[in-house]
Amino acid sequence: MVENVILVDENDNEIGLMEKMEAHRKGLLHRAFSVFVLNSKGELMIHQRALHKYHSGGLWTNTCCSHPRKGEEVEAAAHRRLMEEMGFDCPIEKKLDFVYKSVLDQGLTEHEFDHLFVGHYDDEPNINPDEVADWKWMSIADVRKDIEENPTQYTEWFKIIFDRFTEEVAEA
Repeated sequence: MVENVILVDENDNEIGLMEKMEAHRKGLLHRAFSVFVLNSKGELMIHQRALHKYHSGGLWTNTCCSHPRKGEEVEAAAHRRLMEEMGFDCPIEKKLDFVYKSVLDQGLTEHEFDHLFVGHYDDEPNINPDEVADWKWMSIADVRKDIEENPTQYTEWFKIIFDRFTEEVAEA
């Protein structure tokens, strides 16, 4: 099945569709979302991408992220991918939108208009091994420290999004 992304302008207005890999090879701006799930202790659920992923395999990243499908509301897509990747769903709330661009491995570039959602959940996920190799809860301070000490262990987009999250969303 061909997976398309929704190409957008800098205001998130839809301007077309493109096959996902082609959009990432060309570095074209497209709609995406990121989900950060916190537990009642304020810890962030992060996951390690499956080792066989087409890029950034084995790297740690936020709870869930992906792209909505044509005609799919962004929040509905976030709920869908939480179930597909992490095997659970929870209430989420949109916190901010922003554009970022980051060069990845395999000659790919993430250039995304990202919608950041935050959810709350206290149980364990039921991870999909096709998507996720491992997962853990970490305090925001420990994530920040580990990114500083081991930046190559984290996805490029997570480092960018985590900075925005801690600057604009996370409670001090």
